[in-house]
Amino acid sequence: MIDKVNEHYIQLAKDTLDIETQGIHQLFDKFADLQFQQSFTHAVELLLHCQGRIVVSGIGKSGHIANKIAATFSSTGSPAFFVHPAEASHGDLGMIQKEDVFLALSYSGETAELLTIVPLVKRMGAKFIAMTGNPHSKLAEFADVHLDVSVAKEACPLNLAPTTSTTVSLVMGDALAVVLLDTKNFSADDFARSHPGGSLGKRLLTHVRDVMRSGDDVPKTNIKAPLKDALIEISKKRLGMTVIVDSADQVLGIFTDGDLRRLLEKTLVLDSIHLKDVMTSNPKTISKNILAAEAAQMMERFRINHLIVISENGTLEGALNLHDLLASKII
Repeated sequence: MIDKVNEHYIQLAKDTLDIETQGIHQLFDKFADLQFQQSFTHAVELLLHCQGRIVVSGIGKSGHIANKIAATFSSTGSPAFFVHPAEASHGDLGMIQKEDVFLALSYSGETAELLTIVPLVKRMGAKFIAMTGNPHSKLAEFADVHLDVSVAKEACPLNLAPTTSTTVSLVMGDALAVVLLDTKNFSADDFARSHPGGSLGKRLLTHVRDVMRSGDDVPKTNIKAPLKDALIEISKKRLGMTVIVDSADQVLGIFTDGDLRRLLEKTLVLDSIHLKDVMTSNPKTISKNILAAEAAQMMERFRINHLIVISENGTLEGALNLHDLLASKII
């Protein structure tokens, strides 16, 4: 662990963040210009009505940003892929069809590898969007739509290494993707289907029915049973509670470890206690078709550790506790 702080390092980092932030603000200000608004709208319309795929291309640092933009499009409901312009000249151009929209990133707008393939892309009938920092460049002139991502200054002290310009290009790509996402009414379920792996997919795809206790694993006690039966059920099922039901399995209440402790604070004589007098009536319930993540939010909101799963007519279907959600990695 280094105890001494190098102020020069800190200042350079802050300067970098400041310059790149200014670049994003400059892009934001461009949206006040009518011509820029028209260009952005045209680009969105081309992407929105694309009958094929969105093909994103660039070389060098712009290529890395192009790859990320393609991935963002694909994960938010707009099928896309990245093509390296040099590889396109040696066979990969066959991946592009006339139904596609070709999005090229080049800050100079004069990238030779892109200029080689763009005439061929246009000749086959694909629409072409250029994202450059030079509205007067050859790529901008070739484009059906040009998106100006010019910046006043790179964050690099030499004003050479692509830093602010790549950040602004990435932000523009995100802006396009978000507008497309919203316009297509892309939902959380749609997002989950393209992200089935990891905790994100699990949270968006897992329902209460997938993690709840059901059948004989659900602790339940008839409202007419003695209190000792409820205690035995709690101990046997190890869920820290038992659901109180009537003869038709309609949920009437819940009796928890906490209810027992509060009862023992008042009396140690339990033989004459009726469940209806000590249970918690109108317990929190949930449908098995709700997302498990929503069940977790509900537990947090009401500061409870259990939820009872009921059917549409109020009969007991299952039970869920905080540990079930933890074990399933929902939380």
